[in-house]
Amino acid sequence: MTTAAIGLVPGGLALPAASAAETEAESGTTLKLPLTGDIDSLNPFIAILATSTNILGLQYEGLVGYSAENNEVIPEMAESWETSEDGITWTYTFAEDRVWSDGEPLTANDAAWTFQAIQENDTLKQANGSLLENVVSVEAVDDYTLVLTLNEAQAPNPGSVLPVVPEHIWSEVEDPATFENSSDAVGSGPFTVVDYNPTSGVTMKANPNYWRGEAKIDGVTYVPYRNGDAAVQALLTGEIDMINGLTPAQFQALESEENITTNSGAGRRYQAMNINSGTKDIDGNYMGNGNPALRDVELRKAIVMAIDSNTLLERVLEGLGTPATGEIPAVYPLYHWDTEELPYAFNPEEANRILDEAGYEMGADGVRLDLEGNPLELRLMGRNSDPTHQQMADFIIPWLADIGISVTSEMKAPAQVNDDSVLGNYDMYFTGWGIGPDPDFQMSINQCSSRPNADGTGATSESNWCSPEFDEIYAAQHTELDQERRSELVIEAQKLIYDAAVNNVLYYADALEAYRSDRFEPFVTQPAEGGVILGQNGPWGIYSATPVASIEAEGAASTTNPAAVILPIAGVLLIGGLLAFFLIKRRRSTADERE
Repeated sequence: MTTAAIGLVPGGLALPAASAAETEAESGTTLKLPLTGDIDSLNPFIAILATSTNILGLQYEGLVGYSAENNEVIPEMAESWETSEDGITWTYTFAEDRVWSDGEPLTANDAAWTFQAIQENDTLKQANGSLLENVVSVEAVDDYTLVLTLNEAQAPNPGSVLPVVPEHIWSEVEDPATFENSSDAVGSGPFTVVDYNPTSGVTMKANPNYWRGEAKIDGVTYVPYRNGDAAVQALLTGEIDMINGLTPAQFQALESEENITTNSGAGRRYQAMNINSGTKDIDGNYMGNGNPALRDVELRKAIVMAIDSNTLLERVLEGLGTPATGEIPAVYPLYHWDTEELPYAFNPEEANRILDEAGYEMGADGVRLDLEGNPLELRLMGRNSDPTHQQMADFIIPWLADIGISVTSEMKAPAQVNDDSVLGNYDMYFTGWGIGPDPDFQMSINQCSSRPNADGTGATSESNWCSPEFDEIYAAQHTELDQERRSELVIEAQKLIYDAAVNNVLYYADALEAYRSDRFEPFVTQPAEGGVILGQNGPWGIYSATPVASIEAEGAASTTNPAAVILPIAGVLLIGGLLAFFLIKRRRSTADERE
C-alpha cells in the first residue's frame, strides 16, 4: 500500500510560485479559497455539511460565540447575559446600535423569531433543533432584551451555536425550509453571500456594518475544484490564496515552497468508521439496506478489534494526528476520554475468539457465515474526494479478511455518501465530525430522538443508533452544573458509544493548512497556541486576513496582529458577560460544524 501521491506537476512541486505583484493585481483584496466539498444548503436551518456551515459561520452569529484565544464563551449578538438563581431563566441584552448588513436594526426580535420558527416548524429543526429541546419559551421583552425560559437548568449556554437570521427577511419567505438563501443574503457576521452557483462557487462580500469593524479585505470567494490536488495546484499558481484539508503528502510537499506558509493545527475533528447497527426512523421502523448481521454487537466489537488505528495514523496520516479514544478530541481536555487502555484495541486473535464464541462459523473459503448461514460480506463506503478513505480501506479490507469477513470498498461522491448514511444505505462508512468547545451538541445527536423521518428529513443522527441508557446520561450531563461531574458524565456517554461499537473513532487528525504569505498575513489561529486558521468556532481566521500590500503601505503597521484589534474590542464587551460566566459555572456553549 502506498501513501497519497501528490498528483501535481511533473517533477513534483517544481512549478514556480506566482510573484506577489502578479497575484496581487489579479486578486485585489479578495481572499480566494478552494471549494472541494459539497454544499448541501446555504439555509442555516437546513445546512449540516462542514463546507456549508463554515460559510454560514461567516454570515451569521449566535447570541454568544467563542473566543479565538481559547474557545471561551464571549459576547456575540448579545453583548451580555445573566441567569436566574435557579438557572431556568436566561436574559440576553442586545446592544442598541447594531444593524444587519442591509442597515436594518438588529434587535432581540430577530432572535425571538429565529428560535420560535424552529420550535414551531419541524422542517426547520434539521440543523439545530436539538439545541432548543430544553427551551420552553422565547420572548423579546423589548427590542434589546431576550428572555429564554428552560424546562430545567442546563450546563451549555442556550444562546450558543444557533445562527440568528433577520426577521425582516425570513418572515417574508413563504416557506423558510425551502428558501435557498443563495444570493444577496443579509447577515450580521463579517461577510455575506452575494451569490452561489455550483459551477462558479460562492462569492461573499465584507459586511460594512459588522459590529467588530469591517474586514480588511473586500470579500471571500470559494472557487470549485475537482479535488484536493487540483486545489493545491491552484495555490501554487496563485489562483487561490489558502487551502485546508491537505493530505500529509500535500502538506509536506508545500512546506518548502517559496511564498507559501504551512500551518499544522491541533485538530478538533475525529475520523471514524461508522458501523450500521440497524438504522431506524423516528417511529422505530428499519431503514436502508444495511446488513442485518451488524445488529449483533459482538460482531461489531470483533470488527473494531480487527482494525489497527495506530497503523492508520502512522501510515495513512504519516503521524500528523493523535491516537483517539472517544469522540471528543484531546484538544478539549475537559471532556476528552484520556486512557491508553481501550477495551477493544487492536487484537485480531481476540476478535476471532469473539466470533467463534458467538457462533460465526468459518467457511471453507475463509469467509465466516452469519447467524443465518449467509457469508459475512460487507461494504465499506467512503468519499471519492478524500484519498485517505481509499487508503484506509486498503488497510482495513485485509485486516477484516483475517477474521473471516469479506469487505468491498465503495468510494462515492460526498453528497451520495451523505444521503446514503442518513438513509441507512451502508454497512460501514468513513465519517468525521468537527467538535465544538462544548460537547452537548455532539452528544445530543446520539439520542433516540435524533433519528430522522423515514425519508431522511427531520433530525440528524450521528450513528443511526438508539440507547435509552445513553439518553439518560445525555440528559444528566445536559443539566449538570458541576464541571467535574459533568465531565465524568460526558466521558461515560462516550464510553457507551464505544461499547456499542457503532462509531469506531480511528484518530484525531491535525488540521493541515497552507496559504500565500506573499499576499495575506498574519492570520489569527484558534486557539492562539497551536490552533487552526480555517474551520474555527467563529470567523476569526478569515476575518483577520490582511493584504500584505496594505501592511507594507502602512509601514509600521506591519507588526499589527488583527487579534490585537479584535480582542480588546471584545474584551470591553466581555466584562459583563464573563462575570456572569464565571459566577454561573459551566454554562458554556455548544458548537459544531458538521459533516
